[in-house]
Order: sequence, then C-alpha cells, then structure tokens
Amino acid sequence: MATVIAIANQKGGVGKTTTAVNLAAAFARKKKRTLLIDLDPQANTTLTFFSLEEVSQSIYDVLADHQVKMADIVKPTKCPNLCVVPSKIALAKLEATLVGQFDAPYRLKDALAPVRDHFDIILMDNPPALGLITVNSLVAATHLLVPIQAAYYAMEGCDDLLETLERIRARPNPELQLLGVVITLFDKRTNLARDIHKQVCQVFGAKVFKTVIGKNVRLEESPAYKETVFTYAPDSSGAEDYEHLAREVLQRV
Repeated sequence: MATVIAIANQKGGVGKTTTAVNLAAAFARKKKRTLLIDLDPQANTTLTFFSLEEVSQSIYDVLADHQVKMADIVKPTKCPNLCVVPSKIALAKLEATLVGQFDAPYRLKDALAPVRDHFDIILMDNPPALGLITVNSLVAATHLLVPIQAAYYAMEGCDDLLETLERIRARPNPELQLLGVVITLFDKRTNLARDIHKQVCQVFGAKVFKTVIGKNVRLEESPAYKETVFTYAPDSSGAEDYEHLAREVLQRV
C-alpha cells in the first residue's frame, strides 16, 4: 500500500503548497506512482495543474457525500506518473457539513482505502489550520512532514501541531510517524535564517532534513504558468533542492 504523507503546519506562508507540488513532481520523475491530494479550500495546488473550469467535482464531494468515490475525481496531470485530487472553495464548509457525524475524522481514510494500492506515494497538502480537514489528513496518513519557514516566529504553533500529532497517535492512528521537518524559504545571506535553522535543529534533532529549501524566484513563478519547478526551471536551485528532498524522504520511508 502507498506511503501517505500529510504536509501540515497551521502557520500560513511556510511553503506547504510549494513543497507538496514539487515534492510530488520529484517523486513522479523517479517513476513513483504519485497522488497529490489538495485539502486546502484555497485550491492553490489544484490551480497549479488545472483551471477551475476543468474541475467539476472535488475532494469536498468525496468527504461530504458517500456517493462520490475518490477514484471518480482523480485527475491525471501532464506530468507522467502524477495524478491530483482537486479542491474547491466549497471545502471550507466541510466542518459545518459534517458536524455531529460520528465518522467525521475518518472520512478521508475510508475514501482513500480503495485507491491506495494504485499508488506508491500519496501526498496531502493541508490548510493552515488544525481543524477537521487536517485531522482527517493525519488520521489517513502514515507520515507527517512539517515545513518550517526560516523566519521570525518560525516555531510559532509547532507545539500545537505536535500535540495534535500525539493525540492522533494515541487513538485514531497509532501508526502515524513524524517523517521530518524541512526548512523552507531559507535565505543563506541572513544571520536570522541561520539562527532559525540552528534553533529548529536544537528542537527536532535528527528529524530535520539535511536538505534546505532556499528562497528561489523560480519556485514562486512556476505556479502562475501552471508548471512545477521541474518543467518551468529544471536547472534552477529550487528544482535541485526538491530533487534532494525527495531523495531524503524516500530514504526515510
């Protein structure tokens, strides 16, 4: 069955979507059958590959309605070996839709079960919150990957995320592991970035990936052209960073 990696941090602007998109593309380039699930109502992952007009049904329809199956909404991309489960703004009302439902935290895990054998790796891009969507993701995942921006207040909210991780491991998903922490938006020219990197290493130790994702304008530009960094700027430092990160992740899982 596929390795299922939740990419989560309730702090916004830390590079979750950039990491999800380009890590998925890196796995696909390594001939891994890869599924990328967009769990953010902002749908930025989805918009990297498709226009909203191309998306009729989304992950909301699967999680809110037992009649819609995950396999029905999996969309192949122009990247070989990479498929996407799209999102839409409707996902923002999921919590209200599922209030009082006894199986609310398990909807994603149950929906994934029939398709897990079709993929080697499944990545899930989560919203910047610790609500029902992220809980669903952690219940369904085998591993958690945490991007942390090399900026002031970088560690803000990490305690809450790790507490949520332990709660999930205590009951609904005892198999969930912390895969690691990746430093993103790293500007090696600044003392602050180096200090943050040192601080994160002191807290997380060996769980910090050796690969650091540097600040790179090509990473920022590529979604506007509906491309991953590997097709938009294959020789950029951003492409090199995510290639190295993918190699490290595969070694750990």
